[in-house]
Amino acid sequence: MPLANALSLLLDFVYPRPCAVCGAGVIERGRHLCWECWRDVGLIEFPFCSWCGDPVAGQVDNHYVCAWCRRRPPSFDRARSAALYDGPVQHCVKAFKYGKRTHLARELGALLSSCARVHYADEIVDAVTYVPLHRRRRRERTFNQAHLLAGFVARDLGVKLTDAGLYRTRHTDTQALLNAKARRRNVEGAFAVKPNGWARGRSLLLIDDIMTTGATVDAVARTLKGAGAHRVWVATVGRGV
Repeated sequence: MPLANALSLLLDFVYPRPCAVCGAGVIERGRHLCWECWRDVGLIEFPFCSWCGDPVAGQVDNHYVCAWCRRRPPSFDRARSAALYDGPVQHCVKAFKYGKRTHLARELGALLSSCARVHYADEIVDAVTYVPLHRRRRRERTFNQAHLLAGFVARDLGVKLTDAGLYRTRHTDTQALLNAKARRRNVEGAFAVKPNGWARGRSLLLIDDIMTTGATVDAVARTLKGAGAHRVWVATVGRGV
């Protein structure tokens, strides 16, 4: 065992890292959530909408498309989320995104990568891309949380990470403060692709941290499809309500 690894294990044993949620000691190397908090993560399982992945309570025997997707068919080909956006996942995403605790990208990225492996195992993914931030928001936050997560997923899947030429054409309000209709208006025409033709004919896995109404990833997928992308699949860590 390399000396650095041995030292890391020793330090973890003597000074366990605090769990990002409850503060209990975490001795597993590279982890920032204790097993008790991991147990409280609400993983999304069937039944859910076969298009947008929105989970549904109760019994559903067959695959179905939710009323929202039937009324307004999304531009993405499929969207899936790893877990419900509450409890430990909500706590970690907020700490990561707004508290600059970027070390949590590994924990959240592992959850997201598992989601991608389960739901897109039969698909050929040419590259992993991510929802871009406007340069003003990027300066304020100092990093793009979707970019960090996408990097983890791309490495784990062994595929290319790319911005696909995507950029924001204007600064937008925070989606969390808006209702569904306002969210769609907020991101309408907010994305564009540089005229390099890179996305044409490619199948892309689009990454973001949270999906609620899907307005943001739908707008990005529409932009990528307009630039010639063959398929756009979506994977997010959390699914909001």
